[in-house]
Amino acid sequence: MQVSRRGTVDPFIVMDVMEAARLAEAAGRHIIHMEVGQPGTPAPAAARAALARAMSAGPLGYTVALGLPELRRGIADLYRRWYGVDLNPERVVVTAGSSGAFLLAFTALFEAGARVGLGEPGYPSYRQILKALSLEPVGIQTAEANRLQPVPEDLPEGLDGLIVASPGNPSGTMLGHEALSALIGACAERGISFISDEIYHGLQYEGRAVTALEITDDAYVINSFSKYFSMTGWRIGWMVVPEDHIRAVERLAQNMFICPPHASQVAALAALDCIDELEANRAVYAENRRLMLEGLPKAGFTRIAPPDGAFYIYADVSDLTQDSRAFAAEILEKAGVAVTPGLDFDQRRGAQTLRFSYARGTDDIAEGLRRLANFMSDRALPGRS
Repeated sequence: MQVSRRGTVDPFIVMDVMEAARLAEAAGRHIIHMEVGQPGTPAPAAARAALARAMSAGPLGYTVALGLPELRRGIADLYRRWYGVDLNPERVVVTAGSSGAFLLAFTALFEAGARVGLGEPGYPSYRQILKALSLEPVGIQTAEANRLQPVPEDLPEGLDGLIVASPGNPSGTMLGHEALSALIGACAERGISFISDEIYHGLQYEGRAVTALEITDDAYVINSFSKYFSMTGWRIGWMVVPEDHIRAVERLAQNMFICPPHASQVAALAALDCIDELEANRAVYAENRRLMLEGLPKAGFTRIAPPDGAFYIYADVSDLTQDSRAFAAEILEKAGVAVTPGLDFDQRRGAQTLRFSYARGTDDIAEGLRRLANFMSDRALPGRS
């Protein structure tokens, strides 16, 4: 049986790193995980308790396709609290994780063959989802001078869409109001559909995260309960769409997903009120970030992007290797620290970069930095490689 060309997407290399780390742990080794982009904390306690009550109260069947109305209202209230944006809850589409939102957004906005720009380095699944939908991903090489974020001058001709992430993965850098406005304005002038990936909002340490909805209603905005709300495996996210797109997206959601997971929606609704617990998690990330910014340069990783948000450090290691995949494997083998080669994030420069996640507990981060420092010290000794 043949496999379609749409199905021949590239592997997600970080998943291969996770498997190598799992095998090392199965063999009895203790591995520090700096490869995976997920919180080390569970869903908020009140969210888990709410789901337990709901499971005892009765069956959790289908919901309406766009999500529980009370959850959509809660998400709209979040925009008022975080950004001062008055959002019509009907524009909120609850999705099966942000991945479900990408599928809906790309399908609703673009015809087959459309060209969609994405900054590099950037989240690799954008590219692969676009390819699987018979769309053409157009990589945009970003500059260190622009903090690894695209600027209007970077946009090539002939784009039908642009997806931008702030804070970015893997860089952690953010776009301020002026920079985001400039991109949105350039897209509007050229008829380019704008998609704002805001999945790491809530996790910022330098300044305030800006939503595209502060600037325009003519955009798709994607977010998730995975990161700030610590609910990765629950697969629950959301998307905000223009009012005249609601029905088109609803029809797609009905047919593609029927509805988001009911159980996850119940937990997500309760999670919206768990601010004290979530802010305590963010304080841990802030301390981890401080340790990483201090410890990585001491270990020898000196060329790093300025991480305003998320929980990543993206390092240029071109002075250390031209093969980041082999370098990451060496670090795992000799230091017992799992890190992600940049090949996932940047097709041109990824062989010379690594991503370090600091989403785990602070003790793990401190131990990982100690191991990295020892590894780099040993590697620098004469006769070592």
